[in-house]
Formats: sequence, C-alpha cells, structure tokens
Amino acid sequence: MSELPKTLGQLRESGWVSRPVKEEVRENVIARIRAGEPLFPGVVGYDETVLPQLENALLAGHDVIFLGERGQAKTRMIRSVTSLLDEYLPIVAGSEINDDPYHPVSKFARELVAEAGDETPIEWVHRDDRFGEKLATPDTSIADLIGEVDPIKVAEGRYLSDELTLHYGLVPRTNRGIFAINELPDLAERIQVGLLNVLEERDVQVRGYKIRLPLDILLFASANPEDYTNRGRIITPLKDRFGAQIRTHYPLDVATEVAIAVQEMRPLEAEGLRVAVPEYMAEIVATVSHLARRSAHINQRSGVSVRLTIANLETLVANAARRALVHGETEVIPRIGDLDALVSSTAGKVEIEAIEEGRDEQIIDHLLSSAVLTVFKHWCPMDKVRKVLEPFEQDLVVHVGEDVPSSDYVDLLSKVPALQETVKELAGADESPASVAAAIEFVLEGLHLSKRLNKDAVGGRAQYRGRG
Repeated sequence: MSELPKTLGQLRESGWVSRPVKEEVRENVIARIRAGEPLFPGVVGYDETVLPQLENALLAGHDVIFLGERGQAKTRMIRSVTSLLDEYLPIVAGSEINDDPYHPVSKFARELVAEAGDETPIEWVHRDDRFGEKLATPDTSIADLIGEVDPIKVAEGRYLSDELTLHYGLVPRTNRGIFAINELPDLAERIQVGLLNVLEERDVQVRGYKIRLPLDILLFASANPEDYTNRGRIITPLKDRFGAQIRTHYPLDVATEVAIAVQEMRPLEAEGLRVAVPEYMAEIVATVSHLARRSAHINQRSGVSVRLTIANLETLVANAARRALVHGETEVIPRIGDLDALVSSTAGKVEIEAIEEGRDEQIIDHLLSSAVLTVFKHWCPMDKVRKVLEPFEQDLVVHVGEDVPSSDYVDLLSKVPALQETVKELAGADESPASVAAAIEFVLEGLHLSKRLNKDAVGGRAQYRGRG
C-alpha cells in the first residue's frame, strides 16, 4: 500500500484511469477467460448451465437477477463477483460513498477537491469492501437502502436542505461497487420505487429534500422463481432494470451432489481418529436428496436444498465417530447402521406433506431405504453377490448394530467366503476392520432390500437371516 499514490496529483501522474464498475468487471472477466482461469472457483455443477449465462451478463455489463430455490449457491456466486474487481480502488479520503477522485459526486468530496486540488488526499479501498448486500424484508426502509437525515448533523448547526445532513444508506455506500438484494419480492413496492430512482433516474428524495446522486453500481438480486413470477409484488420498471435473468438449479446428478457436499461439509477432526467416508455411503446420502426432490410426500415449492446433503453427511460421520469412540476404535468409517441418525438432520430441512400425523419418520425411513437400494444395485449387481446367500440358506444369522465392534465383522468373512471379493471391491485399498464392517453392512442391507434376506430390527440392533 505504501507505493500507491496518496494525493490526487500523484494519482494523475501515475496514469490511473477511472472506469465504470461494469467496465472494470468486464475487463477482468476478459483477462480471466484469456488466461484460462475459472471465474468462480468453488462453484460446482454449473459449468455448462448457469456460469456461461453469468459470464455473458458480466461481459454485456448487465445487472443480474438469480431465480432459484434455497441452497443453489445464488449468494455465493454474487459474493464471488467481487474477485473480478480490481484489488484496490482510489477514493477521495474521508468519502462515505467511495467518491471517484476524478469525478466526485457527494458535496463533501466536491468541496474537498475544489479546495485542495492536486493535494486532495486519496485512500485506497480493497475490493472486498466494495460489496454490499441486504436481505429484503417487509420492514426494510428507504433509510436502510438510500439514507436518512442525521439529527446529530442538524443539531451541529446545518440546515435540513444541506446535503451534508444526510446519513447515507447501504446503496450509496456501495457506490463504485457491487450491491445485492436477496429475496427481492419481499421488498415493499414503495421501497422498490425509491431504489429504482437512485439506480435509474440518479436522484433520491429524503424527507422532502431532493439530491442528485449519480451512483455507479453493478446490481444483483435473488428471488424464488415462484415468488418472482406469481406474487406480483415486483414493480415492472425494476424488473426491466435487470439485463439478465438466470435460473439456478440443484445438482443434476449424484456425483455432483457428492462433490459439493464433500467440499462444503465441516470435517470432523480429532486427535487419534482417522475419518473416511466410503464412496458408496456418500452416494447414499446424496441419493436421499435426489429422491426427496422427486417425492410426492415432500413439498417441492420450498425445495430440497444441497444443505440437506451436507448436514446429513456431517451427521453420518458424527454418529460413526460416536460409535467408534464407544468401542475404543480409531477408525471412523460410517456404515448402514449410522443412517438411522439422519432422521434428525433430514426432518428439519424438508417440508413433509403427510395427511396422517406422525408419518414423518416413516417417509424419511422410506427415502433412506430407497437410496440404499438404488446405490446397492449400482455397486453390487446380483450376479456378483448371489453366492453370499448360500450360508444364509444354511441357517446362518448375522447380528449387526452399534454395539457390534468392527472386528466382529472381519470374523464373518471366514463364514461367508463369497463376501470377500465384494468387500474388497467396496473397501478398495482400505482394508481396516472399520472399512470391512461398512462394506459388509452395505451388502447385507442391499440383499435385504432386494428381498433376498430377512431382517429383524429392534432399536439400534438388527439381525439378517435367510428367507427360508
């Protein structure tokens, strides 16, 4: 920071050129694309759908509204656009609205530049400080977004008609930056009119006092598609303000859902514990969300967020860790029995439409079982596991549950040799007892759900036996 110009004169000598914020973003987008660098690292699953539309909008210099249900990375993408701003931006020192030293708009900055000339002090603002956002609520006011007369400044002796009596709101304070309004339909219509004035007509009225405020802002908004199209609470001129309307979506496939969940989940790290989630167990958790998005028992208007997958994966690992700690084990690897813990993390994230009271758990249990069966069919074709059934036809009974240590499952391999090949494929290079236990439970539960084995379950314990 020490080498950056500190006065208006030094800024002119440096050759710095003032650009509107949309041109600034456009030039940085062009540079990133030319260099082959991702514009939005960390945003997964939108490479062929949402991101090309967003890139087009930024290149065109359009304001953008994202339409999508909850948990579709709308806010993350909006906040990521700040990385496309220049790292530092010069402003008139002391300006509340990031005045351009070459073209100041506030009375404070205009008077300072007129008085000090080339000696006008300059400050540099980091791009992270050029972003503002507001969650739209029915009680959001003009004072929040645009500004209000500051009674303290009036008490100091200024007249109400003096622009210096204004306390600027969020939008002016984001001048020469990016401003986002989340849940736009919840913004009262009269506030929308005031917002339109400051963004389009470039003037604003506060307490009857009208001032010109030519702000330079890249505007983003988000909304639920149903609210945006059906509620009828967004004024047409504000809708018209957005040059791009982009629909977001949930992950289109299970693999993408797994990748997002693994990226976003909080890892369980503790001394003396090794945590690993088998690929098939992560697929089960993601498949639960995909099935829920197609279920007639789940309210689809409220959506089934990817946060459900993330929370379920965290809960799965937590339950496996608790079980491992009880048995004094150091390997934390989730298995089928741990799926029961997902009822609590699922119930609060979906809206279940059940006519009969108390059916919530049944519906969630059905989703879990359907997910296990779907993933089992993918990983374990019946011709590969058919021989596993033979010992059960000879009256073999296998006990599983939280109270069964991982070592007991390893002993089962000698009783059911046909399990060894399948377990090896599922466990991969991880031959630990915990990994073997997870694979065995997966196979046994898959055979039960395929109606090849019977299962008797009580609480956290279960036993598998032949159907004869």
